[in-house]
Amino acid sequence: MIRLGIVGCNYGRLVHAPAFRLDERCRVVALAGTDAPRTEALAREASIDKGYGDWQRLVDDANVDAVTIATPPALQPQIAQRALALGKPVFIEKPMAADIAGARAMLDAAHSSRRPAMIDFTFYEIESWRRMKAMLDAGAIGALRHVMVSWHVENQSTRLRLRNWKTTAQDGGGVLGNFVSHCFYYLEWFCGPINGLSARISPLPGSDGALEAMAAMTLAFRSGASGSLTMSNAAYLGSGHRVELYGEDGTLVLANTTLDYMRGFTLHYAKRPAEALALVPIDDPAERLYPDGRIAPVSRLAKRFLDAVEQGEGGQPDFQDGYRVQQLIAAARTSHDQGRWLDMEKQA
Repeated sequence: MIRLGIVGCNYGRLVHAPAFRLDERCRVVALAGTDAPRTEALAREASIDKGYGDWQRLVDDANVDAVTIATPPALQPQIAQRALALGKPVFIEKPMAADIAGARAMLDAAHSSRRPAMIDFTFYEIESWRRMKAMLDAGAIGALRHVMVSWHVENQSTRLRLRNWKTTAQDGGGVLGNFVSHCFYYLEWFCGPINGLSARISPLPGSDGALEAMAAMTLAFRSGASGSLTMSNAAYLGSGHRVELYGEDGTLVLANTTLDYMRGFTLHYAKRPAEALALVPIDDPAERLYPDGRIAPVSRLAKRFLDAVEQGEGGQPDFQDGYRVQQLIAAARTSHDQGRWLDMEKQA
């Protein structure tokens, strides 16, 4: 039995806990937050044995074998480094840190400990996404020409004009950390390495420039394909999340117009000489089992993490993947700040 401690009373409690509990090998034994009485009450409510008012007590607990972390990015490095130094495997949220230095320290700690260290990039655990990846790899659309991502939604933090990590860049969040970090990971998963980009980040009007609302990017891939990305977290009744892959011989399109970030994706495909896209039938019963659409995909990552813990070796996606995304986030901010195209190959 792997005894798991969870740092984070929001996403950690609401998503990590039920996702990991789906695996019989795991028992959630501790929860850590910043307010001891509140955390103790939430732990009791969730049938978790211990509730701690600070993360260090949880990480240092001899009865905790592995740690998951769901805190703002700026807090993750010190927690992960402490757990890894104690030989405890770690599962974290994206982005892994607030900056390159923090991400590098986490990556070095993972290498030194040689313990499993994984990061929660969730979209590629959705069945429709995995089907598109398999079709792409099998040559369904031929050589890739162009990829287009549009993700236009309104999140609660923006709607309420809250100044927290999800809306501001200072702690590693904002539009890049909260949303585009996902895009960077899955774009390279689908299309291979990004070797150049140009980015523009726009504030929410009326927020004195403090709240990030939109990012627009042009991308170049090592394969020779090009890309474009627009992301808005301030789009009331927006068009949702859409990924379009255009190849020499055909087109693949993933689209989700619902308010659920994980559920609701459809996959359409056309190959020359078809005149219209056709629906690719996909059914994933697990998506319908849980009230929160994030639980099913995270449970698949949780299984791989627990496999890695049992086998004593790393699982995917790992801290190297997280560090790569952190490099791309830093490159996008540099491109915006300097108003220029950034060659990633020269930055490496």
